[in-house]
Amino acid sequence: MAFPSVVGTEVWWEEGRPEEGRTTLMRRDADGTVTELLPAPWSAGTRVHEYGGRAYLPVPRRDDKAIVRMGVVFSQSSDQRLYLLERGSSEPVPLTPDDGGASRYADPALSADGRGVLCVRESHTEGAVRRSIVSVPLSGRGAQDPSAVRELVSGADFYASPTPSPDGVHLAYVRWNHPRMPWDGSELRVGALGETGLTGEYTLKGGVDESVVSPAWADDATLYVASDWPGWWNLYQAGLTGQAMALYPAEEEFHASPGRLGDRSFCVLDSGLVVALHGHADMTPSVYDPDTLDLAPVATGLTTWSMLDTDGRTVVAVASSPTEPQCLVRLDPASGGVEVLRRASDELPDAAYLPVPRQETLPGRYGAPVHANVYPPTHPDAPADGPAPYVVWAHGGPVSVSTLEFDLAKAYFTSRGIGVVDVNYGGSTGYGRTYRKRLHKEWGVVDVEDCVSAVRALVERGAADPRRLAIRGPSAGGYTALMALTGDTFACGVSLFGVTDLLGFSETTHDFESRFLDSLVGTLPGFVERYRERSPVNRAGEIDVPVLLLQGLEDRVVTPDQATAMATALGRRRVPHALLEFGGEGHGFTGQEARIRALESELAFYARVFGFEADVAPLELTTAPPEPGAAEDVAEADADAEDSRGPLAEGPADGGDADALTEDAGEGGHPPRPVETTAPASTGD
Repeated sequence: MAFPSVVGTEVWWEEGRPEEGRTTLMRRDADGTVTELLPAPWSAGTRVHEYGGRAYLPVPRRDDKAIVRMGVVFSQSSDQRLYLLERGSSEPVPLTPDDGGASRYADPALSADGRGVLCVRESHTEGAVRRSIVSVPLSGRGAQDPSAVRELVSGADFYASPTPSPDGVHLAYVRWNHPRMPWDGSELRVGALGETGLTGEYTLKGGVDESVVSPAWADDATLYVASDWPGWWNLYQAGLTGQAMALYPAEEEFHASPGRLGDRSFCVLDSGLVVALHGHADMTPSVYDPDTLDLAPVATGLTTWSMLDTDGRTVVAVASSPTEPQCLVRLDPASGGVEVLRRASDELPDAAYLPVPRQETLPGRYGAPVHANVYPPTHPDAPADGPAPYVVWAHGGPVSVSTLEFDLAKAYFTSRGIGVVDVNYGGSTGYGRTYRKRLHKEWGVVDVEDCVSAVRALVERGAADPRRLAIRGPSAGGYTALMALTGDTFACGVSLFGVTDLLGFSETTHDFESRFLDSLVGTLPGFVERYRERSPVNRAGEIDVPVLLLQGLEDRVVTPDQATAMATALGRRRVPHALLEFGGEGHGFTGQEARIRALESELAFYARVFGFEADVAPLELTTAPPEPGAAEDVAEADADAEDSRGPLAEGPADGGDADALTEDAGEGGHPPRPVETTAPASTGD
């Protein structure tokens, strides 16, 4: 579930359907009735920035009796047009022109007069990307007349959070430009909103070294915003002129990283109170009173909150804990009561199989702190006996964070005797700007050092077996995992759609992150040698342990050639590896069968390397480079499978020598180290 919205007693949200490969919209009425609003094949989703964000918004409509009833505006995944679904209707109607998906829309906000929505538009024409804030009429005129979709402001590389004032006189929004990312430096801008667009714009807060996030109007002339000017995302109050005032200075975050459009961590109520999430990696709610300056925590057993929304009276959010699955919750700011409206799953494993993580600050290189969540092996009938195999999880981003939210993928491994240490390495959010900037120009160094230090700390205390250590990660985490394999700590590694060639990535990735490496590695062409030296594909000669590569063939962020190049480099050195390619999957596997296949393949991989039997099919590894055109063959096979078995069916993409683990790893290497295990917690039960 994602991006809840509330109006009175009605609540809406996005809800994934992995078994159908789509996202639907849901509504909960005052009596508790839950209705699915989008039948298949409709699917809500936006591809702005490729990572997307909020893709829908409830909007007021009037029926024949002039009674206001809420409809829903949403972006359709397939064509990226905006549609309006009227209350009681089963067929959405388009609001924007059909341009073959060249225009994408996200982060919608209702205009002050209720006649349109303001949103970020991303246009792709002739290989160029252009972004703006536009106004889309709810009448539907824009579907046939492109000029009816009115552009309000443009000229910057990126926009977020279009927020009209309650009286409709002003518009606040956030913008930033290449090469900065939104957590590096952005501006809160305000202008007068008129028929001809936005006029008299000026910067109210922010700049090249200050990140501002999520403006919200308290009244017609007062804004609240989160800014990391003091080194942490704290809350500020600002008038239309003058200097912003810090509301509650603290060395903790009052907003999540602005990686997805429309993700808000605080909201302003009609009473003047502010409900804000705050903390470090995990954030929980408190109520701030601007009159008394008090911040009152809300008592809750849920450890990880996100995605706040309010109608000025009621607050909704998504929340979770290590033992509580993702929940849609409603918060009463007056009483502090928290009501669970819906759970992502009501069928859970026995709690005895679920690991209870420990938040730890472990010693890093030169004494620098490394934040991590440690998940010991957990099985009711197989108590841990001696040091266990451990897998380091390196999160993606890399400017992102790992939290304590409920995660059955971790339990899948810990219940089979494999511990997990989820590392918030330098560069992670939640610990202030200084901790984030540890990764500046040091990607592939600091992140690797922190992951190695974290797991070695577990080895030193006797919890982890030094001969049975692995590292895995998605996207940027896959890059970290592969770079870590050039050392001597890990017995194997798993890269899920990870970056392998930095120069290639800088040329082929999407516009949003096309200059990200400027801060992570250095600007080109001046740092070209550093790009080569920190590319795993160029360091394959230093890797002599097995590698599993998982890659979606429709990935536009980390393109499939990255995984193919890595498999080729490993194969040329006869390093045991497997490259599994998933047709129809992009950057992050969303289909149910792809996710299951990836998870089971990873377990089978650890079973081979660590030397235990698993309750999944064995994984074949090879020491040969992939055949030319293998990716195209997989895509064609998946297309044929979709015709006969449905869009989510996946055929095997791997192959090679089943005895690869016993073969010589090639010149300069050594065979991997399978270890016999006898401890009950290491079995495949």
